[in-house]
Amino acid sequence: MATDYYGVLGLAQGATDQDIKRAYRRLARDLHPDVNPDPEAKERFQEVTRAYEALTDPEKRRIVDLGGDPFDAGSGGAGGFGGAGFGGLGDIMDAFFGGAATRGPRSRTRAGRDALIPVELELDESVFGTTKDITVDTAVLCDACTGAGTAPGTHPATCGTCSGRGEVQSVQRGFLGQVVSSRTCPTCSGTGQVIPQPCPKCGGDGRVRARRTLSVKVPAGVEDGMRIRLTGQGEVGPGGGPAGDLYVEVHERPHEVFTRDGEDLHCRVTLPMTAAALGTTLNLKTLDGEEELDIRPGTQSGSVLTLRAHGAPRLRATGRGDLLVHVEVQTPTRLDGEQEKLLRELAALRGEDQPGGDREAQGGLFSRVRDAFHGR
Repeated sequence: MATDYYGVLGLAQGATDQDIKRAYRRLARDLHPDVNPDPEAKERFQEVTRAYEALTDPEKRRIVDLGGDPFDAGSGGAGGFGGAGFGGLGDIMDAFFGGAATRGPRSRTRAGRDALIPVELELDESVFGTTKDITVDTAVLCDACTGAGTAPGTHPATCGTCSGRGEVQSVQRGFLGQVVSSRTCPTCSGTGQVIPQPCPKCGGDGRVRARRTLSVKVPAGVEDGMRIRLTGQGEVGPGGGPAGDLYVEVHERPHEVFTRDGEDLHCRVTLPMTAAALGTTLNLKTLDGEEELDIRPGTQSGSVLTLRAHGAPRLRATGRGDLLVHVEVQTPTRLDGEQEKLLRELAALRGEDQPGGDREAQGGLFSRVRDAFHGR
């Protein structure tokens, strides 16, 4: 059963060329593998592209309108029996021994390609969002001929090599008779038309390269490697065809204080041994400003303190991530006489001055370390 190529694009039979192009662009933007990694979306994208090819080629569309499938050998697209392209065995014999089935000329107007440009952001720009002006160098519509490719006052002419068919045929004599083969016309590249007087600005291509500045709105919470799509800001297609999309890829610069893990931020603070033992309050500079961080007495090195909702916003949900503060306790490496005396007195008061004594009686530092390793 022939595929309903109009239905694949969400169109009714009799849709205009412009309707077909518009429907294809709309679907391709959502299904393109660079945008949608879903395997089902990839298959759907191939199906949509196949439908677009079938309906933009005049001969293939004729087969579709007659109820056949131009890609199915049984529907006439490849010369099958009883299909829309051939009436039966007689038509097949004509194709081999004198006749020829042509695909018809293709349009000079084709869709443009997508473009990709990187943009570098500081951490606070990616966390809170920003607007960036970027310079883009792409193909744009030629303003002299508006995509027609012809010089002012002139028009395309029918190709004299293929007589407008877009194909040329060659005949070879073999054991069974004449064998006719077709290939794309080398003069008009399959369009069936030539431009006797090309536009002096674009040389007949219908587009020129130009540098322009665009403002890109970066949403709050974007991450390194993410892409922002600007619809219709990519390359204009040959013959003034519809432009592709422009993808802006985010590159986040490293921050001197904070590192990022998804929506959470991380940083490290170093505390003197005495501050960790006695407790203190730190004035911590965050991306939101200065915040007070309470250090409880007895805080150990390696502890992680959390400041809620001080991370990056969630792109597809409400709220923000957290700021995780990793504590490192600094042990002094040099002590003067008075400081050493005080520490020895403290060690004696805590029973930590003789770590090699009885484990139960002394409860010293080394015995507790051994207990930890032996699971006590």
